Amino acid sequence: MRAALPHLLLRRLTHLRTIISSSIEPVQLRQQHQLNQPIHYSNPHAGYRDLAGARAFTNLSQPCRPRAPFTSAPHLSVGVASLSFFSSLVGRDQGDEEVEVLDMDAGTVRCAANYAPLTPISFIERAAAVYGDRPAVVYGKQARPTTWRETRERCVRVAAALAARFGVARGDVVAVLSPNVPAMYELHFAVPMAGAVLCTFNTRHDAAMVSALLRHSGAKVFLVESSLVEVGRSALKRLADLPGAASLPVLVTISDDADPSCTDYEGLIKDAPSQFDIRWPLDELDPITLNYTSGTTSRPKGVVYNHRGAYLNTVGTVLSYDITPMPTYLWTVPMFHCNGWHLPWGVAMQGGTNVCLRHFNAKLIFDCIARHGVTHMGGAPTVLNMIVNAKATDRKPLPGTVRVMTGGAPPPPRVLFAMEELGFNVYHIYGLTETYGPATVCTWMPEWDALPPEERARLKARQGFHHIAMQDIDIKDPATMESVPRDGSTVGEVMFRGNTVMSGYYKDISATKESMAGGWLRTGDLGVRHPDGYIQLKDRAKDIIISGGENISSIDVEAVIFSHPAVLEAAVVARPDDHWGETPCAFVELKDGASATEVEIIGFCRERLPHFMAPKTVVFEDLPKTSTGKTQKYVLREKARAMGSLTNTGNSKL
Repeated sequence: MRAALPHLLLRRLTHLRTIISSSIEPVQLRQQHQLNQPIHYSNPHAGYRDLAGARAFTNLSQPCRPRAPFTSAPHLSVGVASLSFFSSLVGRDQGDEEVEVLDMDAGTVRCAANYAPLTPISFIERAAAVYGDRPAVVYGKQARPTTWRETRERCVRVAAALAARFGVARGDVVAVLSPNVPAMYELHFAVPMAGAVLCTFNTRHDAAMVSALLRHSGAKVFLVESSLVEVGRSALKRLADLPGAASLPVLVTISDDADPSCTDYEGLIKDAPSQFDIRWPLDELDPITLNYTSGTTSRPKGVVYNHRGAYLNTVGTVLSYDITPMPTYLWTVPMFHCNGWHLPWGVAMQGGTNVCLRHFNAKLIFDCIARHGVTHMGGAPTVLNMIVNAKATDRKPLPGTVRVMTGGAPPPPRVLFAMEELGFNVYHIYGLTETYGPATVCTWMPEWDALPPEERARLKARQGFHHIAMQDIDIKDPATMESVPRDGSTVGEVMFRGNTVMSGYYKDISATKESMAGGWLRTGDLGVRHPDGYIQLKDRAKDIIISGGENISSIDVEAVIFSHPAVLEAAVVARPDDHWGETPCAFVELKDGASATEVEIIGFCRERLPHFMAPKTVVFEDLPKTSTGKTQKYVLREKARAMGSLTNTGNSKL
């Protein structure tokens, strides 16, 4: 038998990176191998390998660099990116092919022939080559769909314009405020092609919030769709009025009719340079997008995604969602939310057709499915609820099975059952902004098809297992980090680890470290693990109701209220109680034309739940929502707190 291998020998045929001129703040330098980047088969340009390096922050022990102001930098040589928060090193040796010897004895190396950084940019490059003449984007009343070859060309031209016209460099942030129009789709490729970081804003944010996010992100360019231009302009004015405000981002409008008072998106494409070398990532951990959390629990935080994680999560989502080649995808998931659950890249990966929608309702969903032969769509449970409660006159027969991916909140079993009756096949996923969106899938077993409908819906309402790109998920005791028993009743915190966990919180290294303490991403979600290993959410830690020492899952109570025939939606929060500590308070939205009373809802729940879990208060009103369909429970918690205690004596009985 062969003797043990000698100590691993790493030989790096490398040059030290060029030290930037003394006019730039010094940066700690480190040696890094340089790979001769392969020329992509559908990119006619080879020069991208000479561009400057920009590395995402990934080493939590290293301090994060402050972001330099976005100003012209004549002291920088051509091909060197301006310093930004995302850049840990500037300057790059050029021209020499290099090979990294991994193990001399084994004869293994890493070089351009066997390694290239993973990036979603490669999906559109392949789509343009394989599916070049097939439809890529359909929108409104346009004369014809845009093909994949045309879409790829438009993306490259936008990237060229960002670089040449606005000086966008590697690591710069490009912000977008837009609904699901074609430009929003294209920017998911165009901005990374420029080496920049895409930052998409929630379209329901007001000017004050957009201004705060522009300042926090340090965006260099700000693209705004025409229906939101006033919000964008107001945000920029607020930003300009701040004391010590840095240079403002350049405003670019996205519209069908160009606004002569400012730069327009279509004008960028028309006037872009005729040639541009795509700026492929120099490292697959380079940042690709900056996503702000939805704000259901606190002020939004910036979450950084890298090229590797985006690529892998796209593959994992496509496989979990059974997206076969050449699908037709209906855009009912906001692209600003976790980059549309990574499906701007996923549809390109499979050469499908994107049906873009600025706004939608149940009638438009059924119309688009029938007109375009939609095969896949997605949405929060509120979108599913909209579909199952559509008027009979708004519905149309489905041309075939439509696969629907849902997440963002646990879907009520009643809604899942109703979707199945209409001919939709629902895929239940779960994830967070911090996990690149989708991270688990309730993998369906064929033997479950024979179960009664109610049991099938109950099983499908579980969150399931991590998908193929995530390394692991567990339910743990957050204090001991021990896994909870697989008994379906012991509650613990949901935790993730793997390649599709965020790089970190932008400009907040302490929050990044805290969220990943112990080698796991701590979600703040509470759940159980069933004997078959499937996980099921029970609540957010802050949404658990503690009544008389008993823990009450608001999700469990909501599922029962949802099953009442008059109820459209429901949310349950804690109301303070002088005797019990807290009692469940239900906020209920009824279906059009339906009626119910507080006594009726409480009695309905007491027949189906332990009495201590039944709501003691019922309020009938429309539920406040985020633009991604999540109920804003913090708003309801404030309302419940304002009600005060339900009981004032110690004589109450359940």
